[in-house]
Amino acid sequence: MELDYVKLKEIKPALAGYIRESQTLFKKSSVPDEKVVHDVRVLMKKSRSVLKLATPQLDKESFNRDIFAFREVGRIMRSWRETSVHRETLKELRKDFPGIFSRLQENERIVAILKKTEPIQEPSEEIKAGLEQIADILNRAGYRIRFQSLNRIDPQLLIKELERTYTKVVDIYLTCRNKQKPDNLHEFRKKSKDFLYQLWFFRPLNASVIKALEKNLDSITRNLGKYNDLTQLVKALGYKYPDTANLPAMDELIVKIREKQDKYLAKVWPSAYEIFCPGQKLVNVLGFKLLMI
Repeated sequence: MELDYVKLKEIKPALAGYIRESQTLFKKSSVPDEKVVHDVRVLMKKSRSVLKLATPQLDKESFNRDIFAFREVGRIMRSWRETSVHRETLKELRKDFPGIFSRLQENERIVAILKKTEPIQEPSEEIKAGLEQIADILNRAGYRIRFQSLNRIDPQLLIKELERTYTKVVDIYLTCRNKQKPDNLHEFRKKSKDFLYQLWFFRPLNASVIKALEKNLDSITRNLGKYNDLTQLVKALGYKYPDTANLPAMDELIVKIREKQDKYLAKVWPSAYEIFCPGQKLVNVLGFKLLMI
């Protein structure tokens, strides 16, 4: 028998859970490792996406304060992760193209990025200050969320907000297909993640279809993330073209990086077309008829 009533996942418990999980992760060690930094940044992105989903039903001042708080946590940790991402990306390239790297052994930027660092036993003063600031931000945010009236969220308004998110992704998808620039692709990734994280709340409407959609969106954002990692690495290497100071080996390395980026994008576009093809309605993508929520 087909049910005519479906209850969406609740906003407040999920948001409070993201904050608690972040706090728990930081308690694992005095110095957060790469995985903790990555996981907390993801939780902050999820938190912002949830707030955006409930935007019309939140007090504007509270919304702006919490959005800023979660964004600030991510900003504080950004530099903690960038260097390690550059190193891992460069190590993968060195494994794939040892001949090119053998001709770039004297490149100071490559040497600096690949330089091994000893495991940090005690946090630096900068990291200590950052951790204290993050702890304060999360404590305050958790306290505010506890007393926010998020128990009477109108699901119909949530659907409308999800539709707005979907429309934004379709728009930036079209922009990328017409102007394939790194900044546009980065924005496409961010908007797609908003849509991905918001979709979770609608799983009860059609679990199998929405889970499959989430899987495809996760693949899209991961490949766009790998593309972006390579873009940021090229910037970290200080590469510019044309530049007569470039060694042929460096030009060749960048060509190989561009080839990898082409492959990542080639994995993105077929799935992106299926999901964000212009003219599609969100209900068709989600594969359900909304009776009552």
